[in-house]
Amino acid sequence: MYTISNIYVLAAFGTIGGALFGFDVSSMSAWIDQEQYLEYFNHPNSNLQGGITASMSGGSFLGALAAGFICDAIGRRYSLMVASVIWIIGSAIQCSSQNVAQLIIGRLISGLAVGITSSQVCVYLSELSPAKIRGRIVGIQQWAIEWGILIMFLVAYGCAKGVSGPSAFRIAWGVQGIPAFILLGSLFFFPESPRWLGSKGRWQEVENTLALLHAKGNLDDPGVQAELLEIREAVAAAQNTEGVSFFGLFGKKMWRRTLCGTTVQMWQQLLGGNVAMYYIVYVFQMAGLGDQTLTSSIIQYVIFLVTTGIILPYIDRIPRRLLLLTGSIVCCICHFTIAGLMASYGHHVSEINGNTILRWQVNNDTAAKGIIAVSYIFVGFYGFTWAPCGWIVSSEVFPLKYRATGVGLSAATNWIFNFALAYFVAPAFTNIQWRTYIIFGVFCFAMTIHIFFMFPETHGKTLEEIDVLFDANIPPWKSSQVKSRFSERVDTVIRKGSVTEHVENEADDKKSSEFALQKESV
Repeated sequence: MYTISNIYVLAAFGTIGGALFGFDVSSMSAWIDQEQYLEYFNHPNSNLQGGITASMSGGSFLGALAAGFICDAIGRRYSLMVASVIWIIGSAIQCSSQNVAQLIIGRLISGLAVGITSSQVCVYLSELSPAKIRGRIVGIQQWAIEWGILIMFLVAYGCAKGVSGPSAFRIAWGVQGIPAFILLGSLFFFPESPRWLGSKGRWQEVENTLALLHAKGNLDDPGVQAELLEIREAVAAAQNTEGVSFFGLFGKKMWRRTLCGTTVQMWQQLLGGNVAMYYIVYVFQMAGLGDQTLTSSIIQYVIFLVTTGIILPYIDRIPRRLLLLTGSIVCCICHFTIAGLMASYGHHVSEINGNTILRWQVNNDTAAKGIIAVSYIFVGFYGFTWAPCGWIVSSEVFPLKYRATGVGLSAATNWIFNFALAYFVAPAFTNIQWRTYIIFGVFCFAMTIHIFFMFPETHGKTLEEIDVLFDANIPPWKSSQVKSRFSERVDTVIRKGSVTEHVENEADDKKSSEFALQKESV
């Protein structure tokens, strides 16, 4: 069967799994103030609406926890096929919802699919990509999420304005199933991950896949042979350790990686993206936009999409730590600014346009425009920094043996905080109003400190070199001094002309290589 070999084409189709995540966000945020939805589901209060919104996040949490074990058992490609089928089933249930219970069940089932795709698409793409472009390839998943948000929001906008009655949201929720059919069909033409094939001892397939992806089928290409060597070493190291277990992620040599992978996903949520995405309609209503909320929301989603699209071609030239630290600092300032404007120029109300969830309103036009402007700035910097970088970092920090399970746990962390915030934010706007932004501002300050002292620099290194970086216990703030040695390996393979011979020599030189890495970093 024909196999797609262009890494960008693979990323374009593979990240449709990310678009499903985006569909989840706007498939609900676009409807929470629309009369067709509110009338049919009897105007859910803040707690019930929080539960409806969070139900998909709950399913995604369970899906992400199971994803690593599924992916290790049947492969990266087949696990994404399973997720596509689950998403189609969930979309059908949502589309035909007769009551809130059925809607929640449908969103929960769809969430299982999103949990698998959100964790394993980035694993799959990181294992297919060469180190020098891995950031942009994995980052395309975040861009696909944002395309999904915008496309579904536009579909919902059109349905809300042009279709009356329950058919409006049924059409929008039914359309969600189409990308899953496309993803399912394209996966039949995808190669399997060479790292997963290596873990199963299928070395001829590993070599063929690497040659297909990176050298147009040339098995003798030095880059292919050097990468084959690194995969052999990683698999050999994995085989010399005990079997993979969930609790092994918290062992002596793994806990720092697990902490990085899980907390980068936790902080991505606590940065406040949920306020900007799930409930932006509420924020703009409190700012006094009224009927213009959907239009203003579309502008925000376009900003999000454009900023991530701009950074992706350059993301492999910029240190990961710099992006994360810049994003957390700017977003911290934005949260405190919005809180200050709301507190200074707003007042308590019993409802806004009949929506009893919202109890705070800003009537000063200048302050309202300031809130909207700062919201746009927040989304722009989020799109430049944490939105793509969080997924990239979590896909890089785990060794081969624990990668699928570790990234699955990281994504599960993202989803459990996504669930908590999706549920928390609606009641928060009711009970503590503008103080909600103070909480997120404090989170941003805390993550800035944590990133500086705990996150090593993974930019520009192969996945196997990142393993050595963690094992060498180099202080994170000095890790940027460690340079990639992949080009040296390519030169060595060219000189020695044999992967087998080089493997034998590398086994003897492993300890001295790690010592040299530590020495070079200092």
